[in-house]
Amino acid sequence: MKLSWWKWLTIALLLFTVVGGMLSEVPRLAILNETIRNLFFHVPMWFGMILILLISVVYSIKYLRTPSLKNDVMAVEAAKVGILFGVLGIVTGMEWARFTWGEFWSNDPKQNASAIGLLIYFAYLILRGSFQDYQQRARIGAVYNIFAFAALIPLLFILPRLTDSLHPGNGGNPGFNSYDLDARLRLVFYPAVLGWTLLGIWMVTVKARLELLKQRIYETI
Repeated sequence: MKLSWWKWLTIALLLFTVVGGMLSEVPRLAILNETIRNLFFHVPMWFGMILILLISVVYSIKYLRTPSLKNDVMAVEAAKVGILFGVLGIVTGMEWARFTWGEFWSNDPKQNASAIGLLIYFAYLILRGSFQDYQQRARIGAVYNIFAFAALIPLLFILPRLTDSLHPGNGGNPGFNSYDLDARLRLVFYPAVLGWTLLGIWMVTVKARLELLKQRIYETI
């Protein structure tokens, strides 16, 4: 199977992330210590999630303007991959919290907001599954998808900043980039963001192609 250049780039970036993330020298920070390596996995997955869900919204808008099977399939498959990245982000975040905050879940505003955001997207999948008619499912799903993304952004980036939070960059706490994201971390962090995001896009394209193929086979039966 021939791979496009960006897919080879994805593989190279992820290999660099895993190897560099585990073996590279990192700053010795109070409390964080070796757990700072999770910065190369937890945070990039959330960045990837946001971009992939944005792609989903774009295709939902395209479907409302120009209804087509491809637009609907791309929207829903991107949402599924975005949800997967979100779940992985929460799991890696919980593991990080256990070592730095003392427990997996401390009801931190950022944690709660992230969980609510994912529940909104799980509801999107349930909503789609409740309609038998394809056009109704696709149209209502597209409208809900736009609402879900519009709700996710303030949940993740606005509301946690308005209250006390243990999470970096929220509740008065400085973000990593403002006080300790040194050159050693940046060397792996930026490729990690790009690598995980490209992996998500790759997954979306594969899942969408498979779903479109299944639909074509179904139509010929």
